[in-house]
Amino acid sequence: MSEVKVGCCGFPVGRKNYYRHLPCVEVQQIFYHPPALETLARWRQEAPEGFEFTVKAWQLITHPPQSPTYRRLRMTIPDGKSDRYGNFRPTADVFSAWQTTRRAAKTLGARIIIFQTPRSFRCTPENKTNITEFFQKIDRNNLILGWEPRGWGGKEVEGLCSKLGLLHVVDPFQDKSLWGEVTYWRLHGKGEYRYRYSDEDLAQLQRWIPEERIIYVMFNNISMFQDGLRFKAIWEREENGGF
Repeated sequence: MSEVKVGCCGFPVGRKNYYRHLPCVEVQQIFYHPPALETLARWRQEAPEGFEFTVKAWQLITHPPQSPTYRRLRMTIPDGKSDRYGNFRPTADVFSAWQTTRRAAKTLGARIIIFQTPRSFRCTPENKTNITEFFQKIDRNNLILGWEPRGWGGKEVEGLCSKLGLLHVVDPFQDKSLWGEVTYWRLHGKGEYRYRYSDEDLAQLQRWIPEERIIYVMFNNISMFQDGLRFKAIWEREENGGF
């Protein structure tokens, strides 16, 4: 029987309420601008025993400053230095952002860090060189690292994930996971963020659960909390033999 962990990408409700209902969360604040370590330590302390945090890596690693997500960055990129950030560029700034991300994960007790790349991060020789150099140089400290590419071909993704030891992170309604010791799904809504998953959607998702795997089912749509609760209930009935 697979071990299924259902959560959301971010806290869509108050943390105390969230902790009572779901077993894990992917911390999004770290992607935009990491909170103070004291804040993350408080989150870890207030969470119940066994609750799991995962982390989305800081955008300074993956996204160039032209990305609209930088509007939520609480620092100013120096003039003329925008080419030092994003796209896994082999710069001191990117590697510093990794150290910040790693410290945040350690403070939360997180063992999984997800790197989501923008559609502008295309399958080019330069980008393949950058991502390879980045993951070969960093100190993983037994962390599990996942990559959610967009717009790459299956052969390129499988080759890089196997070479670099990365989970291939996907939305299962859009793609199949090609590599990884565990399965990590991020559900963005079918076609758009405002999509609410139907009962049939969630039943289909349950049928796709691979056997004998640890699998994270992380909702990232407008009704993520409600859909997560519904799917958790579906899976728990399956575990109990339909009762």
